[in-house]
Amino acid sequence: MNQIIGEREDIDEKIRKYQSKKRKKSKKNNKSKKTFKKLIIVLFILIFLGMSSLGVLLYGPYSGFRDWLITTAMTTMTHQWIAYVFYSRDTIEAVMSSNTVEEIQEETDTNAIVIGLKKEKTYANEYERAVLEKENENDTYKIIKINGKGYSGYLAVIYNPKNVHTLVTAKIGTTGQYLRTMAKDNKAVVAINGGGFEDPNYSSNGANPLGVTYCNGELVRATYYKGAGGIIGFDENDKLVLSSNCTKASAEKLKIRDCVTCGPFLINNGKASTVVGNGGWGSAPRTAIGQRQDGIVLFLVIDGRTLTRPGADMDDLIEVMQNYGAYTAANLDGGTSTAMIVKNELINDPIDSTGAHKTRFIATGFGLIEN
Repeated sequence: MNQIIGEREDIDEKIRKYQSKKRKKSKKNNKSKKTFKKLIIVLFILIFLGMSSLGVLLYGPYSGFRDWLITTAMTTMTHQWIAYVFYSRDTIEAVMSSNTVEEIQEETDTNAIVIGLKKEKTYANEYERAVLEKENENDTYKIIKINGKGYSGYLAVIYNPKNVHTLVTAKIGTTGQYLRTMAKDNKAVVAINGGGFEDPNYSSNGANPLGVTYCNGELVRATYYKGAGGIIGFDENDKLVLSSNCTKASAEKLKIRDCVTCGPFLINNGKASTVVGNGGWGSAPRTAIGQRQDGIVLFLVIDGRTLTRPGADMDDLIEVMQNYGAYTAANLDGGTSTAMIVKNELINDPIDSTGAHKTRFIATGFGLIEN
């Protein structure tokens, strides 16, 4: 009998433990369900707030974000569709027309450029020191790291403008080339990408440069050009000339020896272009060229297309060029084309439209050719 009672008590104890475990499990499940419900509610609130914030950014009274998104998208090769997802064609056209660069409508006064002008070794500011101080007196160039809000890049200081020449794809009319190949073939110690090129459907191979192109005094190509800027090149006196009259006749009159075609012009005769709104070019990788009044040439490349560093706009380029004393300066082809080669090595970080870290075939460039 005692054995039966004992077994019964064991069974009752097991039942109590089971029921207790079941109650705990039930409470745990209920707690998990409540926690899950809370997470769903929080997630919903976050999504709602996010969508509301995005809606305010996209369509609210402040137009800065809208203008930035549209202008940045519309100046890329393959991401213009982003602008059309959120906005109508009329809105996009209105934004593009209200964000422009008003260029200085003057011919470059080359008499104000005195090549080789010696300055006393008392520097007006840190930028003058950065340009004029050499590690060795015989240095022909210098590379300066550039950092700004939302961008970083490199400035190449070229001390003798006589040695700056246009680089042209060896397969012009058929295909472009990588800047590194063009620099190597022409023995360019330092090189940057150059002017624009025909790019139908944003799938060009860089075979045909836009506008007027000269190399070592020889006409390479001359076609009709209606874009921003125009002729960007060096005359027979090694002075950087900017001309919106982009024709072969104009280049001959200006006695151009090396040039490409691109824009907009950033600085002419020491006067900065007026950037209306954000300039209409958004933030992106950029390339620019300039010349100081002492003849020193400035090659600038700015990287972009990352979350923390989207790139530079036209105001940024003007600011950098002014800081380093440019008397003339112009924007060159940017985006995936932006590249700087130093001693056969690509030193910046180009990113294409797919996010890959690589550059593309281009038609022209500028190079420091010492031989």
